[in-house]
Amino acid sequence: MAETYQELRIRLDAGETTCVETVGEALRKAEQARDLNAFLTLLPERALRRAEEIDAQINDGSAGPLAGMTVAVKDNIAVQGEQLTCGSKILTGFTSLYSATAIERLESAGAIVLGKTNMDEFAMGSSNETSYFGPVHHPLDPTRVPGGSSGGSGVAVAADICHTSLGSETGGSVRQPAALLGVVGVKPTYGRVSRFGLVAFASSLDQISPFARSVHDAAAILEAISGIDEHDSTSSSKPVGSYTDGLADADVRGLRIGVPKEYFIEGMHPSVVRSVDDLRARLIDGGAEIVEISLPHTEYTIPCYYVIATAEASSNLARFDGARYGYRSPNATTLEEMYEMSRSEGFGPEVKRRIMLGTFVLSSGYYDAYYKKAQQVRRLIYQDFDTAFAGVDLILTPTTPTPAFKIGEKASDPIAMYLSDIFTAAVNLAGVPAISIPSGTDGESGLPVGVQFIGRHFDERGIFRAAAWAERQLRRG
Repeated sequence: MAETYQELRIRLDAGETTCVETVGEALRKAEQARDLNAFLTLLPERALRRAEEIDAQINDGSAGPLAGMTVAVKDNIAVQGEQLTCGSKILTGFTSLYSATAIERLESAGAIVLGKTNMDEFAMGSSNETSYFGPVHHPLDPTRVPGGSSGGSGVAVAADICHTSLGSETGGSVRQPAALLGVVGVKPTYGRVSRFGLVAFASSLDQISPFARSVHDAAAILEAISGIDEHDSTSSSKPVGSYTDGLADADVRGLRIGVPKEYFIEGMHPSVVRSVDDLRARLIDGGAEIVEISLPHTEYTIPCYYVIATAEASSNLARFDGARYGYRSPNATTLEEMYEMSRSEGFGPEVKRRIMLGTFVLSSGYYDAYYKKAQQVRRLIYQDFDTAFAGVDLILTPTTPTPAFKIGEKASDPIAMYLSDIFTAAVNLAGVPAISIPSGTDGESGLPVGVQFIGRHFDERGIFRAAAWAERQLRRG
């Protein structure tokens, strides 16, 4: 198994290696894995310069908690002085003037940004096939998707290039690829991590979220980037605390864990069902009580999500008009043509589809029938989780219905593609935290599958403790 950051830090503190050596090796691996198309930009000079600074801090005892951690960053998160494309033609050549709060907090803790990663255009996709820069490939089978929209960030960790990475979650865009790639992915409570410096897709759903090789590393990076931010009025003032304390001896004795019957649907892959059943049995052996629960409005999750997400996207993406920054059509001769042609030529098919859907559901005569109704259903989904958590401590579900599918398999069927997020999107609608962990592999293809723990609002500590226990059990075989 690839080295975790926790293991690296022990070697760094013991003087067995250096940050410069670590970064150099990561850059070599990134170059060797270029065919995966995970990175849009590598930042060797920035990373090596930062590595030298962190080595000096380790030597003088002033190093931060994430000293030497290599991090890849999804290319919709701002890093000062570096490109910010969102995987779109319309932002090619654009350079960020500032860093996201999450990036500032990571770097102040000693983490080293290695590069910017490929993604579905404006985070709109479930397979990382909608990027203007081409699809990202699964490291275990390049004919398959890595999941999306944060597929590049997920592959950077799964391919043993970086210890951790940052993606963004709107409807499962970190947990879904984490499951397909066999790594850990965390979606924090809405408001737990500042969205300042994250290019907005759907503002009421978006959250910066980490990938990692282990639950401990995921907890460490989320702890570092969490907390209130004066630049983001939706960030929470609730204290963060420590997510890593006690993980080594965490157990599940006495926990009531709910398993919703609605999350076992027709067409699920047998390996996914087996992995959940296996973990359920292990949890019972570990002293947890498994309770069947109901989340009755689950069937409305996907239509509700896509009404709200597209409506917010149509508003957020109105700023990309060719007038102020990004791509401007060279063929336009009038102001009206500049707006129309810049957007028509700059956006890809999936982004155009969602802008049109969002504009439609917000339009006069349809607002009440679609957008208002979706918000009412969202409240019911929120209440489903509240009701469930009155009787259980955590919820256990599959993360995805199948292992990774073939590139192009669902590209011509948007509905089938959207259903890839059927087990993840409700978490974003309700704003609760969730973590996906590797739970095994499909015996036929060898591809990973994952399960997720869902917690109450701001109970990141609870999901990390359960996930750390499950990780230990599953690694033992």
